[in-house]
Amino acid sequence: MIDLKFLRENPEIVKQNIKNKFQDRKLPLVDEVIELDAKSRAAKGEADALRADRNKFSKQIGILMSQGKKEEAEEMKKKVTAASAHLAELEALEGELSEKITKIMMVIPNIIDPSVPIGKDDSENVEVQRYGEPVVPDFEIPYHTEIMEKFNGIDLDAARDVAGNGFYYLMGDIARLHSAVISYARDFMIDRGFTYCVPPFMIRSNVVTGVMSFDEMDAMMYKIEGEDLYLIGTSEHSMIGKFIDKIIQEDELPKTLTSYSPCFRKEKGAHGIEERGVYRIHQFEKQEMIVVCKPEDSKMWFDKLWQNTVDLFRSLDIPVRTLECCSGDLADLKVKSVDVEAWSPRQKKYFEVGSCSNLGDAQARRLKIRINGKDGKYFAHTLNNTVVAPPRMLIAFLENNLNADGTVNIPKVLQPYMGGKTLIK
Repeated sequence: MIDLKFLRENPEIVKQNIKNKFQDRKLPLVDEVIELDAKSRAAKGEADALRADRNKFSKQIGILMSQGKKEEAEEMKKKVTAASAHLAELEALEGELSEKITKIMMVIPNIIDPSVPIGKDDSENVEVQRYGEPVVPDFEIPYHTEIMEKFNGIDLDAARDVAGNGFYYLMGDIARLHSAVISYARDFMIDRGFTYCVPPFMIRSNVVTGVMSFDEMDAMMYKIEGEDLYLIGTSEHSMIGKFIDKIIQEDELPKTLTSYSPCFRKEKGAHGIEERGVYRIHQFEKQEMIVVCKPEDSKMWFDKLWQNTVDLFRSLDIPVRTLECCSGDLADLKVKSVDVEAWSPRQKKYFEVGSCSNLGDAQARRLKIRINGKDGKYFAHTLNNTVVAPPRMLIAFLENNLNADGTVNIPKVLQPYMGGKTLIK
């Protein structure tokens, strides 16, 4: 959510930003907010004047009564009563206008960074850099679930009977590999100075609307029936929510946390949920990283965050590339975003395995996360990034470490988490 004062003073910048995100249907909202804001400020001004008059009248009543001027005092009481009644109307109007303004401001997109390429959707995202040499072996690589099934490592049919499409059972060495990757990612981030955290896996609605747009919420979140609770779609949500209504001392920043959690997603409108695979599913586990920092440090932390993911995948001998998300592919709260994509030897192309986002002060403004600095209080900046998210990461891992005889190499860094195994056979 952008600053109302900024919108009021820079409506054309806000409108151009909406155009850059190809959301022209939202253009009228800017003028609507300005009009409502003018009414709100007028109502507030009138209310403030009435409060002053009421206080003045109340003092005069006491003076008149002490002078024995009861009739004049009664007339003054009528003025106080009338002022109080009108003030109540104005306060109700202020509340109504404030609610309307907030509702509209929640759907006006955040101002994107000037470096973001302009484009309509993810087909216009821009490759930034490749890391590692993508290799296509001289033998055929099976579909990822076929590789897992050869190790008796996955059961989609049983999961479908138990929970429906979009779920899976992982077993044996594949399940162990899944846990090994998560544990390695946890320690990798701890070694980089992040504090490990296991957060709540459910959050309240005020946190949900604080960390994401309404469109994202509708497409992703599962609501607990009869409770003001939602299952998290990513631990970033509850991790950022940890700081709701907090005032953080400037010298305590940055807050750098890495978290483990299961994630639950409706994947509403998504394609591929019916396919016999684990690329797009309703439930998965993830290691995440978040940063809460001063505004002037957010660009530096953004570059550090996506680099962490690149370094982790390269330590597992998986080639990756970074992709700059274009304006039309950015969620409304995001200022800038970079996707990390892993190489798929089977498909002979890259696919997304992580996403790094700088949200500026949008989440902090919604959740009232403020910094207490030497010059006063101001909103923090928040960032998040995927460290690793099996089972998507397992797809990249299995394809890039598969041997012609069907065995799978275990990179050195993972071997301690796999009981010293060097090979899955």
